[in-house]
Amino acid sequence: QVQLVESGGGLVQAGGSLRLSCAASGRTFSSYAMGWFRQAPGKEREAVAAITWNGAVTYYYTYYADSVKGRFTISRDNAKNTVYLQMNSLKPEDTAVYSCAARDPAYGSSWWRRAGDYDYWGQGTQVTVSS
Repeated sequence: QVQLVESGGGLVQAGGSLRLSCAASGRTFSSYAMGWFRQAPGKEREAVAAITWNGAVTYYYTYYADSVKGRFTISRDNAKNTVYLQMNSLKPEDTAVYSCAARDPAYGSSWWRRAGDYDYWGQGTQVTVSS
């Protein structure tokens, strides 16, 4: 069982930055792939970014939605059981509730986008970007 708690959301002006954190409980955090999703009012939940798990290789792969590529960076610190989402050059259209999620390792090009395949979710944190 993994419990996830997000923090770091808030109100920021367009062009500003925020860093979201997702703290996980449990000793097996490093074995999970982690993702960030967001949902704006009246819109479907969308995958924002994901990072792979500790495996046979010593580096992580990261994945990004086209809408955030070059502006957002996902990272993880397994010693702290935490995954981060650094968000720069924020736009009003980034306004949403952001949630982190954990899932078992998966392969292929689109595993990270499927919200239904994630096993554990945080409660979400609101990000509001004013114009």
